[in-house]
Formats: sequence, C-alpha cells, structure tokens
Amino acid sequence: MKIRTSLVHLTGLCFLTYGGLAQNEPPQAHIVSLTLDPQIVTVLHLHPGFVSSVRLPEEVSSVVLGDPAAFRGEHSEAEPRLVFFKPANPKPGKSNALITTRSGREVSLTLVSDGASAHPEAVDYVLEYQPQRSFLISSVYPTVLIGDTKSLGSERPASPSDSPKPDGDERWQPRQQLATPLVWHGKQLRVAVGRTEEKGSDMTVAFSVVNASSGTVELLPPQVQLSGTAKQKHHKAIKAEPVAVKDYRMTSRRLPPGATTEGAVVFERPAFKESRERLVLQIAQAEEVDRPVLVPIAFVAPVKGAAK
Repeated sequence: MKIRTSLVHLTGLCFLTYGGLAQNEPPQAHIVSLTLDPQIVTVLHLHPGFVSSVRLPEEVSSVVLGDPAAFRGEHSEAEPRLVFFKPANPKPGKSNALITTRSGREVSLTLVSDGASAHPEAVDYVLEYQPQRSFLISSVYPTVLIGDTKSLGSERPASPSDSPKPDGDERWQPRQQLATPLVWHGKQLRVAVGRTEEKGSDMTVAFSVVNASSGTVELLPPQVQLSGTAKQKHHKAIKAEPVAVKDYRMTSRRLPPGATTEGAVVFERPAFKESRERLVLQIAQAEEVDRPVLVPIAFVAPVKGAAK
C-alpha cells in the first residue's frame, strides 16, 4: 500500500514538473527587417520579462508612448539609433508608440502584450528598419557631403511623405539610375539633379539636396522656370518665366546640418524655347527665399532616362 501511494505521488510530481517546464519554455523569437515607411504602422509583439529593440537607420530624437502605464520605452544617447520596449506590468495590453528621427521622419508602432499568464507564441526580439531606396546613385561617385545610402534588400519602393501617391504611379517607382557623376550647385544649400525622364509633354526630374550649413533649414517646394536674357534697346534684361509644377515629392523638407533629402518634380515642359533660354530647377529655404539655388535641367530628356 505504501509503495502504491508513493508511486501516485511520484507520478503527480512528474506531471507538475513537466507542466512547470512547459510554461517556462522561452517563446519563439522573431527578428524582423522592414523598409522605413512613415505611412505604415508596424505591430510589435511583446511579452512580460522580455525586452524588444527597434533599430532605426538614423538617430532618434524622441519616443512617445500612448500608455506609459502599460509599456515602457527607453532610448539612450549612447545608442542613438536604438529604442527598447517592454511591458510595464504582467497584464495584457495594447497601445501605440511614435518614434521621431533627427531628420523629421516618424515611425508608428502598435505595441501588443498578451500578458504573463498567457503562453506567447512569438515575441519580436529585434525590429530593424532599413533605409528607403534612393532616387539618385551617389555611392559610385562618393562625396564628402553625402553618406552611404545603400538599400538592404528592400522590396517596397521609396515613398516620400509630402504628397502620397498610389504605388502604381510609375513616376515615383525606382528605376535604373543614370551612371553619371552628380554635379553639385550652391554653397550652404547643395543641390544636384539626377535622373530625368520624359513621357509625352511631362518631364520628371529627380534631385538631391544637402544642408551644408551649421543650422537646421526648412525647404520650400521645388520650382521650375524658363530663364534667359532678352535684348533691350541699350542693355540686356534677365527674364524668368515660371513653369507650372504638376506634382512633386521630397523625403523631408526639414533638414538638420549635414542631412540629405531626395525628391522628384513633375512639370509640363514648354513646347519650345529660345537659344538664350534654359530650364532651371529652383530650390530655396524658407528663411532665404530670395537666394535660391538654380540648377540647369536638360530641355530634352536623355534617351537612357526616357520612359518606354
């Protein structure tokens, strides 16, 4: 009788031990890599007792939590591109978080925790955002003003935030870039023109802007003009005729020192021009609108850049 009782106790102890070990098994770890897109909200799966890290392609300036009582977010100047999230209590909860980068980009997250009592199926240990694809190829011809902007396995096209367009719009899709060195214009504000494409009477011109000054600048929307000289009776007069801009995109219009923004502008090219005239892209900052940077644009798009 004593032997039978001991066997029952031993069997129960084994079941309890196995159940405790099963509950203490670590959750399935996920490492997620995404392209940085301010228009997409990413769900971050958390669990009490575990910390998840979010890595950005540029420095973080601020982190805001929707419910600080349910979740915690930590950011250290020693790791300027990392943000850490974890549940603040063992209860299930949902909230949101907003991360803002130095260049003004915003990253939206939905934080989800099933609570300590539930066995988690998966926890996002690492969420890494990769930079968007560039309009311009500058890595082939390096410059001291532009850092490395190579893309790491992105499947989604760049989607600047100034004027969102459907993904099917071919004018904003990344294509094969012109393999020519960029020519920079300006001093405090450096501007270069990249790919130029023509479709019917519309022209699409890609450009890049670098803030080479020591302060933060805010850019105005790009302008296009037909400029030249007109012969007067006793002197030559400079004329500038604005060209209507149909649409434009810029990854950011607010640039801290050393930051770069890229964009594209669509306009209807004039049917003709005089030999003394030329198309010019005009980029200016809000506090110096009277001192824009003027960059010449080809009146006829190169064959390699023309849309088929």
